[in-house]
Amino acid sequence: MADLSPIDLQKALGGMDYPADKKSLVECARKHKADDKVVSRLENLKQDSFDGPNDVQKAVFNQ
Repeated sequence: MADLSPIDLQKALGGMDYPADKKSLVECARKHKADDKVVSRLENLKQDSFDGPNDVQKAVFNQ
């Protein structure tokens, strides 16, 4: 998705402890006042468990 950058995603998930589930990612993004498009992408991920930031990035940008 062109309107979402990897930098936006990294900022939204700064300080996240891994492994993490989808719910925790969404909560972290909201805590960091992430844009709605970031939160929406995280909420709509098919995968529920993530081992690290690279795992999240792959899931978000390969949907």
